[in-house]
Amino acid sequence: MRTIGLIGGMSWESSAEYYRIINQETNRRLGGVHSARCLMFSVDFEEIKRLQHEGDWERLNEAMKDAALRLERGGADFIVLCTNTMHRLTEAISSAVSIPLLHIADPTAERIKASGFERVGLLGTAFTMEQNFYKGRLQQRHGLDVIVPDEDDRRIVHEIIYKELVLGQIRPESRQAYREVIARLIERGAQCIILGCTEIMLLVSEEDSAVPLFDTTTIHAVAAVDEALRSN
Repeated sequence: MRTIGLIGGMSWESSAEYYRIINQETNRRLGGVHSARCLMFSVDFEEIKRLQHEGDWERLNEAMKDAALRLERGGADFIVLCTNTMHRLTEAISSAVSIPLLHIADPTAERIKASGFERVGLLGTAFTMEQNFYKGRLQQRHGLDVIVPDEDDRRIVHEIIYKELVLGQIRPESRQAYREVIARLIERGAQCIILGCTEIMLLVSEEDSAVPLFDTTTIHAVAAVDEALRSN
């Protein structure tokens, strides 16, 4: 089994889910008491959050490059960035190391296309919903039609992530707010919904949506196991 290098801590709540899913999936496939060979470098999310909202992506670039280098030096065979938003920095990460990075949007898009969907609703942080690094990859590389919530709904989705979910706070009123945002995306033609922030899976599940949900945390973690067990 190849060694998975995880850049975590954004937030640790979702990074813990990555660790759980990766090890459960490894054991499901290999049996016995097998678990995954993995390394994690976990950052201080308070600093990352501050730099994100200050728009200091250069310092964030350096932080992610440093994390990737530490994992490569530790023996990781490939990198898994345990967050959607920080995939804005994948070029910097990839340029800093000689091992590959498993992009979170690619297995997600492949799963969506295999299910026969073309028009997707995207939930995530404001950075993910509004900037092109994520939507553009889904559209240009995978041919998906991506729609995002309107401005007010984007604000609601973003604030719940940063004020509640990264702290592990799960509130019924926030679940209802997300249900309403999802319903409005469906009214606009979304055939499915991408949970494009790794914390959203802590709050909503299939019962909260009239169309299928694609949880990027689970999809990415399972793809990491695929990669780790792939023959060289």
